[in-house]
Amino acid sequence: MGTQESQPKNTTSENFYADLPVLQNFVDITHSENFYTIPNDWAVIITDITESTQAIANGKYKDVNLLGACSIIVILNLVGELEIPFVFGGDGASILIPSRFILEAGQALLAVQKLATDEFNLVLRVGIVPLTAITSNYEIKIAKLRISENYDQAILRGGGISYATCLVKDQATTDLYSPKPENAYAIADFSGLECRWQDIPTRHEEILSLIIFVTAPSQSQIDSLYREVINQIDHIYGKGTECHPVVSENLQLAFQKKSLGAETRVFTAAKSWLRRILYLWKLRLINILGIVLMRFNIKIGNLNWGDYKQIVAEATDFKKFDDVLRMVISGRTRQRQKLVEYLEKKFQEGRLVYGFHISDRALMTCLVFERDGRQVHFVDGADGGYALAAKNMKEMMKS
Repeated sequence: MGTQESQPKNTTSENFYADLPVLQNFVDITHSENFYTIPNDWAVIITDITESTQAIANGKYKDVNLLGACSIIVILNLVGELEIPFVFGGDGASILIPSRFILEAGQALLAVQKLATDEFNLVLRVGIVPLTAITSNYEIKIAKLRISENYDQAILRGGGISYATCLVKDQATTDLYSPKPENAYAIADFSGLECRWQDIPTRHEEILSLIIFVTAPSQSQIDSLYREVINQIDHIYGKGTECHPVVSENLQLAFQKKSLGAETRVFTAAKSWLRRILYLWKLRLINILGIVLMRFNIKIGNLNWGDYKQIVAEATDFKKFDDVLRMVISGRTRQRQKLVEYLEKKFQEGRLVYGFHISDRALMTCLVFERDGRQVHFVDGADGGYALAAKNMKEMMKS
């Protein structure tokens, strides 16, 4: 495959991801030499909401998004300072961990599963697949991309993530990889999870949630076509922040119960109605304080609150890659028509499949460890975004 040696020099298996060199441009992910092989003593966590399409049709798209983010935050809190790769997929996530965390990770994820059932009436599927169960058939190659000074994004490829997802979803193998309860009360730490912004309206005419999977026979052809696709999107939508779905001007803190209710339910699960009301009002007060701090450019410690919306916008994951290319783009109808025309031509040539979903706004779920430091904001199109784009793509694959 012409990729780099399996690990960066002078690194331990656990620090493997932390020690990876950092790419600066999104198009660099289409060059094989920028990827490394994950150590064999790691494991892949796959989570997803079963029947997510139906849940979205029932208006639960925010809950679906939130639970995908919950499965990431509990693992990040578990591994602490250790840097690990993860990708948010809209209705679930892919996460990689060193094997010594497998048992604890399983228990934390069972707690998220229980939360999904008890509080949201949804089923979260969870699987942990050791790398050794993947690498006999596929590989997982990884690179690290700088999104902002507060967030480096994992880029995953090689087919291994898709294969792990199949193992976790397949009735014949799902039990092999499902975590088993060690005790009656699985607990998880959700601290850092936030859901406090209103839905973000498009600055143009629409929000496009897009998924593209290239089907060329060789890795060099795959790289080349993804490169062409990314350049084409840049050409149609503009390269800078023109198509970014999240800009500081459009970020407004939420006060309505329907916007703050999801975070409230996570942090007050199994608590009394009074605790829930108090938590909801606590969030409202925090947001009032936030508005004052941002409006008057108040500086606390190293953080000038006047810059906070910009910090948030910069640390979003609106473009990413984990065996498929995913993007949430703000643009005009004619731009999307031009892009779909190009993608359809490539589809007819048998070179890729794609799916998309259109909305008038985006939504954001946040993981914030430090206000002026480590944070990531997961972006998806409203009303079903990535989940419906993926459904769309699967139908195209069948044809």
